[in-house]
Amino acid sequence: MAISDQAKVHASAVVEDGAEIAAGCVVGPFCHIGPEVRLHEGVELKSHVVIKGDTEIGAESVVFSFAVIGEIPQDLKFNGEHSRLVIGKRNRIREHVTMNPGTEGGGGVTVIGDDGLFMAGCHIAHDAQIGNRVIVVNNSAVAGHCIIEDDVIIGGLSGIHQFVRIGKGAIIGAVSMVTNDVIPYGLVQGPRGALDGLNLVGLKRRGVARSDITALRAAFQMLAQGEGAFQERARRMGDEFDSDYVQEIVDFVLGQTDRSFLTPG
Repeated sequence: MAISDQAKVHASAVVEDGAEIAAGCVVGPFCHIGPEVRLHEGVELKSHVVIKGDTEIGAESVVFSFAVIGEIPQDLKFNGEHSRLVIGKRNRIREHVTMNPGTEGGGGVTVIGDDGLFMAGCHIAHDAQIGNRVIVVNNSAVAGHCIIEDDVIIGGLSGIHQFVRIGKGAIIGAVSMVTNDVIPYGLVQGPRGALDGLNLVGLKRRGVARSDITALRAAFQMLAQGEGAFQERARRMGDEFDSDYVQEIVDFVLGQTDRSFLTPG
């Protein structure tokens, strides 16, 4: 066990031999930290947090009460193989959140980026790859093998089907079930999630140039109403629009995937 003399560990916490707790960490009352856990500088665990497995939590992240991080995957194919959970810096992991490590069939690692907000009761399943600045709202679930790119917002009580990709800057409305890939900057809403436009509010908040927003809106209309198959329309978009944001959508649509796409109505 390697606990920095500059860390604060409550007397009631259980820290198993082998765990690494860096300087500036705070481990609150009744926490349980397993032997393969590594907490980087300034991590704070509120009371009653459980961190298990081969789990690494990046600097200045905060985990709130009753979260269970790194417990074995909820996958019947999991057979006790060694796998990992890697969480980046400055994440806020709220009450009752669960995050699972990877499985042999999915590459063996679940990855969470930096600066995320995971609100109370949400779940990140095995082998998911979560980008930076992602927000997952209360009681939403991201299933196994999903890829959630940077700056995505997943609304409350939503579910993301296994193997789905959600592109950069997309927003999923509350109480939505997403069963297919979502293009970057897409807006999805409805009980059976439908691609209903672009995340224009998010684009404006990030200061995206008016010319790029205009190009994105025109490109979306081409996806919605153009001739040919969805991928064919995306290829034409790449030739017609001189915008890095439109090109991100083109690359996403033409990239490798295990799912179909949500297409504009």
